[in-house]
Amino acid sequence: MRTFHGVTPRAVAEAYWAAECTRDLAAVLAFYHDDAVVRPPTGPALKGHAEIATFYAEEIRDYPGLEVTIVHEVADGPEAALEWEAVLTDHGGHRFAFRGVNVVRVRDGKFEWVRAYFDPAMVDETAG
Repeated sequence: MRTFHGVTPRAVAEAYWAAECTRDLAAVLAFYHDDAVVRPPTGPALKGHAEIATFYAEEIRDYPGLEVTIVHEVADGPEAALEWEAVLTDHGGHRFAFRGVNVVRVRDGKFEWVRAYFDPAMVDETAG
């Protein structure tokens, strides 16, 4: 398990997204504290690894490909707002571009909480 002690929220996020792009659920969860909270754009907050895993497992199942680029950042100590652009690729090779913002807090090199803001309905086939 890799940890990122003493680095910025952006550095943690970049390493996390690199892991997420490998579609390795265990690698993704390694970036969250055991008691972390994720607030997805819809539905209830997800608390702890077991609940957080449900969010990623469905996405990984449906979209074996992912690319993410951070395009803007506003940071204040252990917290940051990270604007990103992403492309999901489904099993048929169709690419879906969308963008959003994650507001994060890191502690000891892992996410303490993440609030994800994006419109799932905005996933479209504009990439490619």
